[in-house]
Amino acid sequence: MTAHAAVTGELPTPAQFAEVFESIEKEIGKAVVGHRGALRQILAAFFGGGHVLIEGVPGIGKTLIVRSLGEALGLSFSRVQFTIDLMPADVTGTRILEESAGGGRTMNFVKGPIFAHVMLADEINRATPKTQSALLEAMAELQVTVAGTTHKLPSPFFVLATLNPIEMEGTYPLPEAQLDRFLFKVPLSYPGVEEIREIVRETTGADAATIEPVFPTEADTQVNQLRRLVREVIVAPEVENYVARLVRETIPEVTENERVKRFVSFGSSPRGAQSLVLGAKVMALLAGRVNVAFSDIESIAAVALSHRMVLNFAAETEGVTPGSVIEHLVEIGKKWQR
Repeated sequence: MTAHAAVTGELPTPAQFAEVFESIEKEIGKAVVGHRGALRQILAAFFGGGHVLIEGVPGIGKTLIVRSLGEALGLSFSRVQFTIDLMPADVTGTRILEESAGGGRTMNFVKGPIFAHVMLADEINRATPKTQSALLEAMAELQVTVAGTTHKLPSPFFVLATLNPIEMEGTYPLPEAQLDRFLFKVPLSYPGVEEIREIVRETTGADAATIEPVFPTEADTQVNQLRRLVREVIVAPEVENYVARLVRETIPEVTENERVKRFVSFGSSPRGAQSLVLGAKVMALLAGRVNVAFSDIESIAAVALSHRMVLNFAAETEGVTPGSVIEHLVEIGKKWQR
């Protein structure tokens, strides 16, 4: 982005958006080995104005990705390790009694770690539902309410939560209402042989990777301009109809699709359609377009809808996943595009 665009409030061009996006990917890539597809999806959610839930086994780089993202963006960053004894006030902040210079006493609000542009909620499913719910208002309304007083969060505000899928003891599964607040759920897979070799080479040497901020100054202003540009991308009525039908087909009570009827208990909410469109708008800009194509929707369908679907016992016994159901619907949906 040019200095002129940053100063005047002029929206950047799709080419500038793609340039910044790729610069951020490059900086994060200095510290993070592999996960290129996941990184692109996380950044797509960030510029789409949503939040991301990252799922993966321990030690494959979830926390490193989030920390590197904060450094590359040049925004304020905080990390909270969610544990069973973590209280809501440990996240949002609390009021404390302080003595003034004149000897009086006043109640002052001390901000918690949630007052940052980028927040890492590490192992969010280890906290109790009461603490998990402390994030709901912040994620949906960009504010927190403490003792009846509402406090605005900085803009942009982005929550990246990590979820460990293999440790069930001492965890509290996220309720569907909270899962629905995340724009995307991004799975991280095991690295390959060459990636493991590169990880070992990069992390056991004398030199550590240095990530340079892509926005040296006015990072929050420039990020918000890029987010505004995403909202300006055009969605044709045909694409809107495709999105609505795709989401509608995930609901077993209304679809005629036998696979959905057999394996799905609850389908996606309307937020799934919003996530599809916002993510697709980012993908369109990266392709140099100012309009959403069907392929943009298809490219992010799995991460936008999988956490919004609840499968039944039959699906579990037959190894059917939300991703495979969505893939099936996307394939069928190609005929709706004509």
